[in-house]
Amino acid sequence: MSFSSTDDDETSVTADRKTFWAHLDDLRKALIRSAMAVCIALFLCLFISDKLMQILEYPLRHMNMFEKPKPTVTFQIGKDKLGPYEVSPEHFKGLPEGTSPQALFHLGTAIIDGKQVATLELDSTPTTPVDNQRVKLHNFGPAEGFFVAFRIAIYGGLILSCPFWAYFMGSFIFPAFNVNEKKVIAQWVGWGSFLFLAGVALTYFLLLPISLRASIEYSQLMGFDAYTWRADEYIKFVTQFILGMGLGFQFPVVVLILVKLGILTHHQLAHYRRHVVVLTLIMGALLTTPEVITQISMAVPLYLLYEVSILIAWYWDWKKRKAAFLAGDIDI
Repeated sequence: MSFSSTDDDETSVTADRKTFWAHLDDLRKALIRSAMAVCIALFLCLFISDKLMQILEYPLRHMNMFEKPKPTVTFQIGKDKLGPYEVSPEHFKGLPEGTSPQALFHLGTAIIDGKQVATLELDSTPTTPVDNQRVKLHNFGPAEGFFVAFRIAIYGGLILSCPFWAYFMGSFIFPAFNVNEKKVIAQWVGWGSFLFLAGVALTYFLLLPISLRASIEYSQLMGFDAYTWRADEYIKFVTQFILGMGLGFQFPVVVLILVKLGILTHHQLAHYRRHVVVLTLIMGALLTTPEVITQISMAVPLYLLYEVSILIAWYWDWKKRKAAFLAGDIDI
């Protein structure tokens, strides 16, 4: 009876196994579903590309967050605005009271003694906050606006559809692992996702404003006008920097996986500190834009994460030796 039961189990397991072509068909279905999710999200993002652009402009609007606000004036002609321009309260008497006033003037005309003269009317209660962003993004071609919107929609579509294509691809890959392997993979994927989001948040709220401000200062140092930028170049810079930092923050995950596999030890990690400094600079050039500001902005947090990886590897080794000592296998 026991032999027949074993034979039945083996037969059922064999029957449940899929052929190579069945797996290939499952992969095809997962890829098609993922592509459909990305396409649907892309078309949705095309309709809200202006809202997504406002999100991408956040670092540009906050690149002066570490500086004391300066008095500025903005001139409005109809719906168009000129400025803001930095002014001195001593030379511009029309500023409202305050340590860093922002004045909005409506530019118009009036007839005085038969002559038409320009007039300035201070808007004491503006309906909208004065836009204090000096850098202006422009499109320099008839089709550039569409390409900019499409580029934004691509990145937005990939992010918006991420839960769907991750689920489709995961449902194809995960059945190949047993329960314990699934738990381990889920833990590493969870930590990888956390580090990716941490890298994105650090870049978006801190590193990007600093890098953009440094770029302006460097341009002005060379005598160039630094306040007129191409919109497409700005979006490319921001998205590459954010995505590159997110991917770069996977560096400690890769290092710790190599430690878990026994390929590296914490002694080896400590020995190669100088090499890692060069490696982080190279990663900054490959994963982000190839210029000094972003390279350093990426290299510093990556190296700090490497030091954290050394501490974690040392803790794992200490914990392993402690368990072996308690079991009587080694002497500490």
